Amino acid sequence: MKEKFYQYIQNLQDTISVKLEEIDGKATFKEDIWKRPEGGGGRTRVIENGNVFEKGGVNISGVHGKLPQSMQTYFKVGDVDFFACGLSLVLHPKNPMAPTVHANWRYFEMYDTDGAVVGSWFGGGQDLTPYYLFDEDARHFHKVCKESCDRHHPDFYPLYKKKCDDYFYNEHRGERRGIGGLFFDYCKTTDEMSMENWYDFVTEVGNNFLNAYVPIVLKRKDMPFTKEQKDWQEIRRGRYVEFNLVHDKGTLFGLKTNGRIESILMSLPPQVQWRYDHHPEAGTEEARMLAILTDPIDWI
Repeated sequence: MKEKFYQYIQNLQDTISVKLEEIDGKATFKEDIWKRPEGGGGRTRVIENGNVFEKGGVNISGVHGKLPQSMQTYFKVGDVDFFACGLSLVLHPKNPMAPTVHANWRYFEMYDTDGAVVGSWFGGGQDLTPYYLFDEDARHFHKVCKESCDRHHPDFYPLYKKKCDDYFYNEHRGERRGIGGLFFDYCKTTDEMSMENWYDFVTEVGNNFLNAYVPIVLKRKDMPFTKEQKDWQEIRRGRYVEFNLVHDKGTLFGLKTNGRIESILMSLPPQVQWRYDHHPEAGTEEARMLAILTDPIDWI
């Protein structure tokens, strides 16, 4: 399975990179091939200072070796080896009317001292972080997410939509990072779902990412905006940074397994503001956005 999924994410990285360069029309991805001393490596692609994307990355990695002690404690296992691979992407458009988007799809295995697989699972998801809320965009993103889920199980969308709302939560702020999407983890073999079934589901979501995001960014990338609206985008980006550095399990896993720092922190936006005790005025679009992040709703 690991070879099959790693080949899949290599192909998906190519497909997404080509489409994003086409949309931007100016910037192209810079590619770094890197190796991890303990085993494995990856292919990082970053786009910056484009017509559409202020910064973004579409990264793949496949790493292996001894599971660090801190992660053994986290997973409640002994001395085991591991393999982990995945694709992770974040896109920060220049225009504050166009939303930031994040997605990742990953696979994990653990092995005993004889090399036998003692655990394997899939995880991933995708979520949208608008700065100005267009209801039709939120409905479109969630509609594509639901259609991908419904092809595999009728319970997946409501389950993984709620998990997304719960996971991307800045507890110290009492607000979500964005308007959600899907979040799933520890997708293991069950009576209903084999690992092949999980592979089909995860790749379905991955294959439909561009369908979920591209129509939105095309619609919003050239809209007019003011300096005040750009300021709001950068203030909200600060909350994005806070989540990634304080709460995100993927970031913490990368740091604890000696991952490549530049790739791990690729998700951070280039221009950010932290204003002391900032609150939008009541009745504004900014206040409406914040209300949705405080109390998420069902978009479908």
